[in-house]
Amino acid sequence: MKLQLHIKMNEALFLRNPESSELGKNILKHSVSLIYKTGFEAFTFKKLAEEIGTTEASIYRYFENKHKILVYLAAWYWTWFEFQISFHTNNIKDPNTKLKKVIKLLTTKVEDDEQTNYINESLLHQIIIAEGSKSYLTKQVGEDNKHQLFKPYKDLCAVIGNVILECNPKYKYPRSLATTIIEMAHFQNFFMNHLPSLTDFGKHKEETELVSFLIDLVFSSLKKT
Repeated sequence: MKLQLHIKMNEALFLRNPESSELGKNILKHSVSLIYKTGFEAFTFKKLAEEIGTTEASIYRYFENKHKILVYLAAWYWTWFEFQISFHTNNIKDPNTKLKKVIKLLTTKVEDDEQTNYINESLLHQIIIAEGSKSYLTKQVGEDNKHQLFKPYKDLCAVIGNVILECNPKYKYPRSLATTIIEMAHFQNFFMNHLPSLTDFGKHKEETELVSFLIDLVFSSLKKT
C-alpha cells in the first residue's frame, strides 16, 4: 500500500491555490506538459490558456507570471522527491547503502506517480533537469529567497547532507556535497543526452554509468577525511 502525500505549498508562490479547483489543477497539469514540449522560454500564458481552453485572465488569477509557475513546480518536485527519499530509504540501516540509494534516485528515470493525476512527475523530472536552475538563476533571487520560495530545495539538501554525515560524521562540507550531487546528477544527465562530448556517458547513454560515476566521486570525497 502506498502512502498518501499531501504537499503544502508556500502561499507566496501563488495568488490563488491551484490545488483548490479543477482549473488550477489543469493549469499545473498543462504547464508541465507544455513546458516539457516547448521549453520554458517559449512557454506563455497565452499558449497555456489555449491548451486548457480558458482565458489568460483566468490563469493570472492563480499566478503572477510564468516564473512563479516554474518556481512552484520546482518547489513541488523537491518536496515530492524528499518524500521519495524517505519512503525508499526508510528501512535501510546502513548509511553507505542509504546514500547510494539516494544517488540512484537522483540519477535515474522517474516514473509518474499515479497518486497525483494533475502532475506528471516523469515529465516534471525532465523539466527540472533542463529548466530547474532557471527558477533561482535570476535577478530577483534575493527577494524570492526572502519569501522562502526555495525552502523545499534547501530542505532536500539538508536531508541528503544528514545522510552524508551518517556516512562520515567528520566530513566538513555535507551541504555543499549534497547540492553538488543534485546538480551534477542533472547536468551530467542533460549533457549525456544533449552535449555528449562533455561527459563520458554520451556513447551508451546509460544511467547506470552515471550512477557509478557519482557514487565513485562522492565516496572518494568522504574517504579523504
